Amino acid sequence: MNKRYVLITALSATVLLNGCTATRVIDSVPLTVPNDWHHVDTHRAAPIDLKSWWRGFRDPLLNDLITQALAANHDIKIAKARVREAATGVTVAESALYPGIELFTSGGREKTLDRIVGVPGRQGLELMAPTADAVSGGLAARWEVDLFGGRHLEAEAASAQAKGSEEALRAVQVALLAQVATNYLELRGVQKRLGILLENIDVQREQLRALQIFNRAGLAGATDVARREALLHGTEAALPVLSMSAATLIHRLGVLSGKPPENLEKRLVHALEQAPAMPDIPKYLPSTLLLQRPDLRLVQTEVSAAAANLGAVRTDLFPKLVLSASGGLGALAAGGFPSLAESVYTLGSGLSAPIFNAGRIQAHISAADARLAQAAANYEKTFLLALEDVENAFVAHTASVERHKQLSEAETAAVQAYRRTDALYRHGAKDYLSVLDTRHDRLATLDERARAETALYVSIVSLYRAFGGGWTG
Repeated sequence: MNKRYVLITALSATVLLNGCTATRVIDSVPLTVPNDWHHVDTHRAAPIDLKSWWRGFRDPLLNDLITQALAANHDIKIAKARVREAATGVTVAESALYPGIELFTSGGREKTLDRIVGVPGRQGLELMAPTADAVSGGLAARWEVDLFGGRHLEAEAASAQAKGSEEALRAVQVALLAQVATNYLELRGVQKRLGILLENIDVQREQLRALQIFNRAGLAGATDVARREALLHGTEAALPVLSMSAATLIHRLGVLSGKPPENLEKRLVHALEQAPAMPDIPKYLPSTLLLQRPDLRLVQTEVSAAAANLGAVRTDLFPKLVLSASGGLGALAAGGFPSLAESVYTLGSGLSAPIFNAGRIQAHISAADARLAQAAANYEKTFLLALEDVENAFVAHTASVERHKQLSEAETAAVQAYRRTDALYRHGAKDYLSVLDTRHDRLATLDERARAETALYVSIVSLYRAFGGGWTG
């Protein structure tokens, strides 16, 4: 009898070690990966550090903000907790590969009815029997042998889900870095525009004052004065809007950094004297996205988990072998008699196979197959969205570069016009209003250029985000 159990155990272990997974499903999804981008040439591009891309702006305050955000941002904390939670799922799934051993004990008092004696003068019967104390305990083991790899596949699915939680953490980190940099650069752009706006208001007030003087001297009409006054009030109305935008951006940076907004206002309320540097743009090939973008890596883990789950469900069609063993000691003690003890052990095995289940197993298989199809389609869709994201970022960057270039040339022309008009005014060839008009035009062009410069900075951030910058494997 013992030889039979040893043979069954050895056979089961052999099957287990061989890793017989006849139901395994391939988790690879064929993708059509372009050789290059449509809107930029990357064949001669030098590699750029994607891990710490924000340092290319050479802004110490931006570096500090990102360091604080990575340490205290609540979305990062939530994602890290989910990683820890998913890791426990792997332990639970892998535990099914091993035997389970339990300790059991029991005890109680029992009475054996060995004779019945009637008592005269009383109604009913009085039971006369000895009372005994019984105690037993031992160990019990049970193991479902993974004949067809179902438990291994479930463990693989749990492991893929755990890796997916790590990729989700990286995706949160990539998005966080882009949000911090974008809001910071937009804040600096708004603050620069605020300075230009205040200077523009001073110029328009001087224009209005000069027109009022001309009007009193009969050199300008009341209509011109009224139009200039309306223009001044319209320009002043933009001041609270820009101030609100600056405050809102500071508050957002506070939330992203995991701190109350007032902790950042003292550091961010003043505009920078020197603009951040302009980093190089990343020019990696489309194939880089498959390795670098966390969202693509995440959906790949979803495909792997769905494929492993499908294989695990398919094993329900095959027999299951369960081995069990138990052993222990028992003791029985009756009042006045010596205690009796005995040792007991049992060995058992069971083999079960599905015969009829009204289509339940096939339905589970069909559902798992459908989930795999969904995961594969989502992987293809996410890759296309990633390509679109990068292409759009390249287009936006190209447009921002061109717009910034044109406005820089316009600013140069406006400055030259102002200087010439001012020189003519000093020689008596132009009036004072002409000088103020050219100065106003220069400030308007300068404001547009500041907006274009901010858009250019943000387009670079979008490119690094689209490539999944902010972490390395």
